[in-house]
Amino acid sequence: MSTVLPPVAPEVLAEAVGNLTARLRKKLDDATAACADTGTPESDGTFSFRFGEDAVVTLRPGPAGTVTEAGQATCTCLLAPRCLHRAAALGAAPLADAPPADPAPEQGPAEPVAAPTDQEAVSGGSAESAGSNAPAGSNEWAAPADPVPTAAQLGAAAALWQAAAEALAAGVTAGGAVVQAELLRAAHTARLAGLPRAEAAALRVVRGLRAARERRTAHRLGDLTGSFRELLHTAGMLAAGTADPALSGTSRRAYTPGGSLQVYGLCREPVLSATGYGGVVTHLLAPDGSRYSISDVRPGGLARARGAGRASVALGGATLDHAGLARGGLRIVGATVSAEGRLGAGRGVKATPLPGAPWTDGPGAALFARPAAEAVAELLAQPAGTAEIETALIGCDVTVVGAAGDHVLVREARPDGPLLRLLPAHPHPELPHTENLRRIASYPGLRMRVLGRPDLGRAATLRPVAVGPVPGAPYTLRLPAQWTGRADLGYDRLQGEHFPQPDAAPPGPVPAGDAPDPLADAPLWRVRRLLETGVAGGRRAVAEAARGTAPLVAYGPLRRAGLTAAADLAAALAAEADRRPRDPFGRLADPSPDGYAWAWLAAATHLAAAERSLVAASWTAAPIGAPPAVQ
Repeated sequence: MSTVLPPVAPEVLAEAVGNLTARLRKKLDDATAACADTGTPESDGTFSFRFGEDAVVTLRPGPAGTVTEAGQATCTCLLAPRCLHRAAALGAAPLADAPPADPAPEQGPAEPVAAPTDQEAVSGGSAESAGSNAPAGSNEWAAPADPVPTAAQLGAAAALWQAAAEALAAGVTAGGAVVQAELLRAAHTARLAGLPRAEAAALRVVRGLRAARERRTAHRLGDLTGSFRELLHTAGMLAAGTADPALSGTSRRAYTPGGSLQVYGLCREPVLSATGYGGVVTHLLAPDGSRYSISDVRPGGLARARGAGRASVALGGATLDHAGLARGGLRIVGATVSAEGRLGAGRGVKATPLPGAPWTDGPGAALFARPAAEAVAELLAQPAGTAEIETALIGCDVTVVGAAGDHVLVREARPDGPLLRLLPAHPHPELPHTENLRRIASYPGLRMRVLGRPDLGRAATLRPVAVGPVPGAPYTLRLPAQWTGRADLGYDRLQGEHFPQPDAAPPGPVPAGDAPDPLADAPLWRVRRLLETGVAGGRRAVAEAARGTAPLVAYGPLRRAGLTAAADLAAALAAEADRRPRDPFGRLADPSPDGYAWAWLAAATHLAAAERSLVAASWTAAPIGAPPAVQ
């Protein structure tokens, strides 16, 4: 897909596909692929696609650079606007995110940033606003005031469930433009009904289907499987009217007065989204341990993510940039704060710079005072998918073991501390995370403090965003005084002078090497493979896979490991996938995909809970070599 094409609103693409005849719909996927890289930018800001001699499609994006209306996409052929050319050109362009509900005039347009699960954005927000006190960088949802779903919400959720079930039954192989358009249509209906969280889940699935069908290098089948699980869970619970109110969400973040605050910088990290946005988020800490953040995310992609680390902080007239704030502090009067700790930039906010506080004392020291397993257990106790889990940072002191594959092995510096794996917080090669970790891995025995985001989808894995020296340790980092005792791995580049001298030796023996991965070693991989088979090949692929192996052979290891519930749910999914009753004339007696979708969701939900249990156990020392049984 061309990177220069303007984003297209989901409802515009859905309408264009819906206007096609059945004959033209069969040709849509090939037509979209043929024109994916043929869009030509014109001097007036438009983009043109040529189909033969007589058909030219022109996209005229609006002031925000997005095609948001059907009239902004035209074709010169006789069938326009119900033509194949127009739908193909719109389908070749990237999907735009939904606009905010009530943008403040002084803040400008908004587009949410992609979720961290796609490995294109690690945290931060977007340029959404929420009233006069909302900052740039608002993207989360808050529970609606009235938890009772309306008839429109129930209907929208039911339509979204139906579209999601159809897409799951089709899988990636058959999930082309028509299937995606039905999801987009249902997502738009969900937004109009006030269900932005459901809409966002649907957009993630559509983007995942596109990435899989286009075989992009960033595509991960496991990520798409997780997106399907979230979408089906959200739509199913909302349609049943039994969902938690927070599951519906709201299109704007609620900011409340925070009074006077005193905050100190912890670190900063780059933000890079799949939709072309880039920027920075700076994490802050108050003396009482409360966590806050300020983000600055705008269009610009990688270039802006790299440069935003020194952009000015747009908060109450503060004269700091993000680099200074990450190692300094602010006294804020008239603060506005969201439920997730985002600081607002309203007209009444005043901010004054303060000297920074190192990690060794002040509020930051408390982050490293308890075992990492305790902090991870608190996160895992929260509902999956919440903003607190996705953006939480934990701290720990570690000893470097060395490199192992794509990760760095470290051991938490506690008696019987667990072996942890460090992965780049953002793997983009133009950002210094990977290079910094590679340098760290070359110093076995190095003691350092790590502040990072636990990867709750992997066993004992931390994605560090900043590191610092351990107080009193002789073999530790040697950072410049102006860095205030920490290095932001997304912006600062560690050099040889920042490490112990070559003639220095680590005190004592280097900790032992790699350990088994309880998540990878558990027989739950059989359930995961079955679920991912369904996402990749659809219902038919699950049925075919189940026919080739007897249930006892396929799920016997699960039962022997005590995972009887997982075995039963996997067997039920395989049976439902193969259940295709027909009437005396050979027609399907029950063509609905509902039963299959519910069976798939039940197995996926149980697998997610079981894997979270194994992840929690991997952060303690004892179970790393011997994964516990999960019921």
